[in-house]
Amino acid sequence: GKASLYTFLRRDEAGKLKTVPYREQFADQVQKAAGLLRQAAALADNEALKKYLNMRADALLSDDYQASDMAWLDMKDNQLDVVIGPIETYEDQLFGYKAAHECYVLVKDMDWSQRLEKYAAFLPELQKGLPVSAAYKTEKPGSDAQLNAYDVVYYAGDCNAGSKTIAINLPNDEEVQLQKGTRRLQLKNAMRAKFDKILVPIADILIAEDQRQHITFDAFFANTMFHEVAHGLGIKNTINGKGTVREALKEHASALEEGKADILGLYMIKQLHNKGELDGDLKDYYTTFMAGIFRSVRFGASSAHGKANMIRFNYFAEQGAFERDPETGVYRVNYDKLEQAAASLSELILTLQGDGDYDGVGELVATKGKIGEQLQASLDRLSDASIPVDVVFEQGADVLGLEDL
Repeated sequence: GKASLYTFLRRDEAGKLKTVPYREQFADQVQKAAGLLRQAAALADNEALKKYLNMRADALLSDDYQASDMAWLDMKDNQLDVVIGPIETYEDQLFGYKAAHECYVLVKDMDWSQRLEKYAAFLPELQKGLPVSAAYKTEKPGSDAQLNAYDVVYYAGDCNAGSKTIAINLPNDEEVQLQKGTRRLQLKNAMRAKFDKILVPIADILIAEDQRQHITFDAFFANTMFHEVAHGLGIKNTINGKGTVREALKEHASALEEGKADILGLYMIKQLHNKGELDGDLKDYYTTFMAGIFRSVRFGASSAHGKANMIRFNYFAEQGAFERDPETGVYRVNYDKLEQAAASLSELILTLQGDGDYDGVGELVATKGKIGEQLQASLDRLSDASIPVDVVFEQGADVLGLEDL
């Protein structure tokens, strides 16, 4: 139908609207991609990977991805992974319905993946403790949620356009999520590049000097990882019969969901730290989170992540979670107030989602999803210092040393 993720809307000769499935619109491309996936399947020595690659090839030709999504989640001991298909809907800024094609080729880091696995087990307990009234947290997060670390060796399509993804949480299909959970993929080498080339230079300019020692890669990795895990917390279906949260909130759904994941990720860090399950100083996580807001706001209002960070910056400013020194222009985190602001923003977002409150979210985006003068002045300092907004990858067989194979 017209709300499908995998159709185009066109007019026929009589001027009536009709839908054209992706498999027809992109017939040449999907046939080529399916053929290559089948070649890869023939070469795969991992049976689960072989099965998934063949099913994903079928899915590209049928526009039915559910079975291959399930097969992907069943595939757990493979070292190579491929994410491919029309997946994210950020490009559709009218209703957020239409998915864009992309592909990642990934190599799993087995050691890190084992360290991360234990956190997924805490999801049901963390869901119960969310800072929101009981009606908004009755859903059970998929219990076999998987958490793995990877080095990414190839980006193509949607994920290679604009700001580069450093963590993925898939599949997006709500039915699959409730049945099987999701897999969160932390892209370690891409994260490290952004930390070294972007986050540290931002902190050197905008974070108070005596708080800079709290900017650490481990905290950046954890903040990003728990953002992805936090997508599995909260609420997928409205509590008042308005359907899924995604349907009810339309074009605002993505920005609010990204904002939820950021702020609930921080909630998870605090809870796990209190339990003794997470090392390090909480100030590391909070200060690195604050520097991360500046990094992500620079993606702009057309990005769901950019908009989510603008809303949070302005909300935090109102709540006194940080203060800016007017003389030097640097920011100092007020740790206690940041914790309080994080809890109240979590409650606000979860309530808006559970109520499917389209108008309420529209008001939040209109009043807080923008860059004020003070924030703009801070961002200008980053541009003047030539700190890149994002990274661009040199990639391909020759970069990987595979051109002779």
